Amino acid sequence: MKPVHIALAIMVAVIWGIAFVVSRIGLDVYSAPQLTALRFIVASIAVLWLPRPQVPWSTLVAIGLTVFTGQFLLQFFGIAGGMPAGLTAVVVQTQALFTVLFAALALGDKPNLQQVTGIVIAFIGLVMIGGTLSASIPLAAFMLTLGSAVSWAVGNVLIKRLPKINMLNLMAWASLVPPLPAFAVSLLIGDSRSIWTALVHAPLRGIIAPVYLGLVASVLAYAIWGNLLQRYSAGAVAPFALLAPVVGAIASAMVYGERFGPARLAGMACMLAGLAVAIVRRRSTNVSRVGHSEIPMPRPPRGVVHDRD
Repeated sequence: MKPVHIALAIMVAVIWGIAFVVSRIGLDVYSAPQLTALRFIVASIAVLWLPRPQVPWSTLVAIGLTVFTGQFLLQFFGIAGGMPAGLTAVVVQTQALFTVLFAALALGDKPNLQQVTGIVIAFIGLVMIGGTLSASIPLAAFMLTLGSAVSWAVGNVLIKRLPKINMLNLMAWASLVPPLPAFAVSLLIGDSRSIWTALVHAPLRGIIAPVYLGLVASVLAYAIWGNLLQRYSAGAVAPFALLAPVVGAIASAMVYGERFGPARLAGMACMLAGLAVAIVRRRSTNVSRVGHSEIPMPRPPRGVVHDRD
């Protein structure tokens, strides 16, 4: 990957890491479906000036239901059901592993040995961090959060199958999908307050939370992420998301005063080491034929797609 794309991938991980703490703040004000609806009502405002991407409506709806609706409804219900923000950040980022698996099965986009090794090392770090967290977590909340990761991974594969399109436009228009099913779920579970009542009585943090989640963590971050998935293999891009739990843990420490023991710090270091292994570029050359001559050309790591600019 080019240095600029590595920097963008790291920036996305930082945005998503902070979003776990912001989500916890938002869920102190709204129910899970209400926060989901508000997040994507804010995100969908961008469709007023962004043209609809040239993809079928069925594809647009499928991406909206997986990357956005399924992921965040399940994630917010998990947090509301007892999952701490730190553990949620860890479990949700297993999407990196599901993404690589689903891309290999559905697209034949198989990671190379180096990328697999890096992902395994990073996953060991995730397990180490998870082992330091409280075991008194409701199983249902844990499974909801795991389902969030699966939904996100399915959406990643759907995005990867698309032709090259403007990802900012796609993320904005896909944001039109979640509010309707979120409102339906809100009615189904019988929220004690309407979303409008919650908004009217919301403190300042209750206004900032959906704005950050909608504009920054949804439209901006997912537009960058989707663009990277189109440029490179899933095995090259997905490991960067493993940085989000580290950022989430640091943000949680700053906001909630959470402290880290040696085991959790070791897990974070293991994750960073795994990421380094997964993205380090091996130097080698291959040969490309032009007419009857042979011209040596740089070869990226196996499994990485050439830039299509």
